[in-house]
Amino acid sequence: MRRLFDNPFSPFARKVRLVLATKRLPFESVDALALAHHAELLRVNPRAEVPTLEDDGFVVVGSADIVAYLEDLHPAPTVFPATPRARARARAWERFCDGVFDAIVHDISIWTWPTHRRQDAAPAGLLEAGRRDLAEIAARVEASLGEEGFLCGDQPTIADFALFPHVSSLKPLGVLLDEIAHPRLLAWNRRMRELAAVREDLAHLKTMALERFGRGDSPYEGVKIVWRGDRLEWLFANGFHAWWAEELHAGRAVVPSWRGEAR
Repeated sequence: MRRLFDNPFSPFARKVRLVLATKRLPFESVDALALAHHAELLRVNPRAEVPTLEDDGFVVVGSADIVAYLEDLHPAPTVFPATPRARARARAWERFCDGVFDAIVHDISIWTWPTHRRQDAAPAGLLEAGRRDLAEIAARVEASLGEEGFLCGDQPTIADFALFPHVSSLKPLGVLLDEIAHPRLLAWNRRMRELAAVREDLAHLKTMALERFGRGDSPYEGVKIVWRGDRLEWLFANGFHAWWAEELHAGRAVVPSWRGEAR
């Protein structure tokens, strides 16, 4: 049995679901960030991270490793380009999306996403810094898209699947794309939304948003934030270390260790 310890709104989990759908691999999904399933997640991943895949008792942690594992087991249809250089570019884009892009989206979404229920306001300048950097990333993606239609060729690859969840979050975060500055990126976005795997993901996202938040409550921890490497790096690089220290002192910031303990 293949079980994905999942979350409908995690960009990393969405990336894995896009790969599973592309490869037409059945799986059971557990919304493992819901507090009711926290103990199940800890059993397979002491750091309580999603996505985590359990495949007939074999556990794979982390979206990039899960994708590589699925590709090794089920190479067709592939989610990687054919040539070594194109594959290297695809992996570089995946790392960029998983590290740089995700960090900014995460750090400025704390006061926006319904998964959080913070009553405070963002520190002065944080949202502006995030929107500035996201606009720069959108310009970089625009410049990198060629005539082939996708990031690494004429077929979608892991680069596109890693990028799409973050691009779909730009508008809610106040970063708008337009046909003058971003014609290729907008065309790419429309092309991605035509894919069956992406349509399935977006439908799932809409259903889960209504199910999880339609009654006004939430099944998730809404105040404490778990902080990991790249997300802290972006925050500190932009001068918000004092704010984060206050969060840590107040018990609203959680830092996991390699042993899985929250500190």
